[in-house]
Amino acid sequence: MHERVPLYFPEADRFHRSSRSDWFFAFLERYPSPHIIAAMDKEAFIADAWAAIGRRVSKERLLTDIYETAKTSVGLPVDPGSDALKMFRLVLAEGRGLIAQRNEIENRSIALLKDSTDYQLMTSIPGIGPINALTILAEAGDLRRFGHHRQFLKFCGMDLATMQSGMFRGQTKLSKYGNARLRRTLWLAGQGAILQRTNSFRDKFERYISKDRHNTHLRRKAYTAIAAKMARTVHAVVKGGEPYRPFFEGAIDSRRTFL
Repeated sequence: MHERVPLYFPEADRFHRSSRSDWFFAFLERYPSPHIIAAMDKEAFIADAWAAIGRRVSKERLLTDIYETAKTSVGLPVDPGSDALKMFRLVLAEGRGLIAQRNEIENRSIALLKDSTDYQLMTSIPGIGPINALTILAEAGDLRRFGHHRQFLKFCGMDLATMQSGMFRGQTKLSKYGNARLRRTLWLAGQGAILQRTNSFRDKFERYISKDRHNTHLRRKAYTAIAAKMARTVHAVVKGGEPYRPFFEGAIDSRRTFL
């Protein structure tokens, strides 16, 4: 959803670095158009916007960057009282409402699973929060029942399959025959992980796209590889009984489950 939100301040999306979107939506509600920011001097904008971005480190640096970006934005001036911005703010309010619902589900998940060892192990992994952990446990049950991570990948539909007919051999792709909710959860968790500070998921993603960072097909393949790595990691930490260790690419147990 957030990719469609900065309608009148298109460059604003680059300041959104996390799925914890409430501060971003609140900021856009206050400053939906860059000319509203550029009409103030920098010091006045920083003072005015200080509370809008919540409890964040390096606030002054962030706000200075936003101010300089607004001054050179391609966004056209829009009257703050226009019907267009009224509608835009309705969309933002709907987004904030969904975030509030998400937060409520998270709190209920924590209360329900806080004493679960598997939950604690999963949430040590970047990108796996309370809702993702709850979904994985609800959809997959005890991950120890999968003797090897390949069995878990197949259960998720993240194993590879090749379309073949007679002499024709097609392209190898994900089978997608498994649990779609699990597959989506692992995909979202992987995307969350690469947005966080340096970890093995982000490192792998950056290496994957290093040949051509703007190649959409390559990026899509990289996201798929990260989702598969997420599935292997979830299985490994639960089966091995050890929390996630950044950049640890070795064997978790005697069966040599590699991340």
